[in-house]
Amino acid sequence: MQEVLGDFPIKEGKLDIKGFPEKLYFRGVLPSKSERGFAIVGTRRATEYGKEQAFRFAKELSQAGLTIVSGLAVGIDTMAHKGALAGSGKTIAFLGTGLSEKTIYPQENLKLAKEILKKGGCLISEYEPKQRSFASYFLKRNGLISALSLGVLVIEAKIKSGALNTASWAHKQKKQVFALPGNITSLNSMGCNLLIQKGALLTQNPKDILNFFKISYDKTYQGTKGSKEELLILKVLQNGALTADQIIEKTNLKPEQVLRIISTLELEDKIKNIFGNSYILNKY
Repeated sequence: MQEVLGDFPIKEGKLDIKGFPEKLYFRGVLPSKSERGFAIVGTRRATEYGKEQAFRFAKELSQAGLTIVSGLAVGIDTMAHKGALAGSGKTIAFLGTGLSEKTIYPQENLKLAKEILKKGGCLISEYEPKQRSFASYFLKRNGLISALSLGVLVIEAKIKSGALNTASWAHKQKKQVFALPGNITSLNSMGCNLLIQKGALLTQNPKDILNFFKISYDKTYQGTKGSKEELLILKVLQNGALTADQIIEKTNLKPEQVLRIISTLELEDKIKNIFGNSYILNKY
């Protein structure tokens, strides 16, 4: 276990927020001053769609050079960390507990925490290593998640939630808030839709975020360009829009492979997302 005092190595050099702790504890590799963090947060009780999008956004953004920051909670946080590990491998988890293995919360994500460290990431907390959790600790750490990040993407969130608390911190810190729109009758989408009403950027694709920060993605997402799998997906879309599940069924490709290629094709403007989870050829 190590601790860092005062200055924290982010792009601007310090975490400049009210109530910044005098010391932070960390395990793993601290981010360098040149690294650019980006936060992805959301509800613990995420839908399968929300989990899919958290994984997708985290993976693609990490491949574009952003370090994904989240809180190691179950649900959206978990999938954001996993997506980053599947992308560049670099992710940071801010915890609302101490960093000893017995106090890391939730315990079901202990394996994920170890994988983050193995891939060169970092676990950070302001609390003593053996400190257990209290609800107020998680609200406070949300400010640290935002402070280390260029911006915050909320995937799914209820009206009263920790994710909206993180967005509130981001607003105070003058960080850009992004939100994934959703069904107006879904409790998990109400928080995101409210954020959009209040000025958060409606976000449907990782390139919306990359474009906002003027981060080039042209050379990043070419791993499947021209591959037989890509051509197969384009072929099955020639007859009209299909959902991701329908593409998987028609191509017999693995789900994770289809999701990865779909994200690539979207970024290359070869296909576009319509009606939430259906895809169609982009014929301009």
